[in-house]
Amino acid sequence: MPSAEASRNVDQLNSFLRGEISAVETYTIALDRLKLESTARSRLDACLQSHAERVALLKARIESLGGQPAAGAGPWGAVTRAIEAGATALGDRAAIAALEQGEDHGLRDYQEDVVKLGVAARDLVIQQLLPQQQPDAQ
Repeated sequence: MPSAEASRNVDQLNSFLRGEISAVETYTIALDRLKLESTARSRLDACLQSHAERVALLKARIESLGGQPAAGAGPWGAVTRAIEAGATALGDRAAIAALEQGEDHGLRDYQEDVVKLGVAARDLVIQQLLPQQQPDAQ
């Protein structure tokens, strides 16, 4: 059984993981609905791959702490898909704007909640996850 600190880390990392799973799902939906000739396709694919890498990193850290990684996006997945579906119906620009809002939300989550983590888990977020979430990283 994990220690109290490990359990807190697992809980927070799972929160981050659910957000990353939601991002992967949302980018997948956006790419499926995006016109093949869209100039945004390569950027969205790069974002999808970045979020998929973060999913893998978070799952590995959660397991190393003795925790069970979240299996899905939870309630955020449904909200994000609804926003994305509506934005996609309005066109590429609205879809991109919705994705950018999601990225901003993810950045705020990392910045605000990183302090809840122990040193080792915090280092993962600061050194590997947060830099990829920065607007210039993608």
